Amino acid sequence: MAANDVMVRNHVQMVGTGEKLIVFAHGFGGNQTTWWRQVEALSPHYKILLFDHVGHGRSDWMAYSPRRYGSLRGYATDLLEVLSAAKAERVCYVGHSMSAMIGLLAAIDQPERFEKMVFFGGSPRYMDEEGYTGGLDAETAEAMYDAMSTNYHAWAAGFAGAMMAAPDRPHLAVDFAATLASLRPDIAQPIIRMVLGSDHREDLPRLRVPTLIVQSRDDLVVPMSVGEYMAKKIPYAQYLAIEASGHLPQITAPEASTQAIRSFFG
Repeated sequence: MAANDVMVRNHVQMVGTGEKLIVFAHGFGGNQTTWWRQVEALSPHYKILLFDHVGHGRSDWMAYSPRRYGSLRGYATDLLEVLSAAKAERVCYVGHSMSAMIGLLAAIDQPERFEKMVFFGGSPRYMDEEGYTGGLDAETAEAMYDAMSTNYHAWAAGFAGAMMAAPDRPHLAVDFAATLASLRPDIAQPIIRMVLGSDHREDLPRLRVPTLIVQSRDDLVVPMSVGEYMAKKIPYAQYLAIEASGHLPQITAPEASTQAIRSFFG
């Protein structure tokens, strides 16, 4: 795919000044605006690359294909194509939620492109299994899929509130619900099924890039034990628990999230 086509497909934006380049990648249901507080704080000191995953934000939704995006590896391929199109030779990467494993897969494939990585609310496996607590059981997952199919917009409102876990700041959930509601349900549903069904535990030891695992203390989706598990399995990982509510600490605790990024990247 031609570089310009990639830039359009993923609505790639470049801002900021500085020697180091930070790439921000959003999680399911979000888009590049998820990071606006971090961009505002860091753009005077770093170059920043933002993009939307296919099926989200202002990406080219016509590019969505169940075959290509039937696993996170399709999105990892997109990420590497974005870096090539933007002529980004070596980057500092920040990935939220599903973008943690997307970044991990990309860095395993092309480690020379990545200097350091920060994962917010990342998980190699969301589902519970014997001997492993992912945070989500099969019955709860099926109930969520049913709710999405029955009334997608009602599901989005409830899901957004649970993800933010900030009842004292209801506007955060309202804003995220609007973002979720803007997605096409016929694309959102297979994506979330794919994400929650993925299992990349065996890939963790293959990541050789220095990585910071940032974990909220109150994350309904990713228990603290998952962050600790990742930090033990990734060879050059550090673990940081921050005082933040919910699954989107970059929104609920923007200052602490930004400081974690700045301190690790230098």
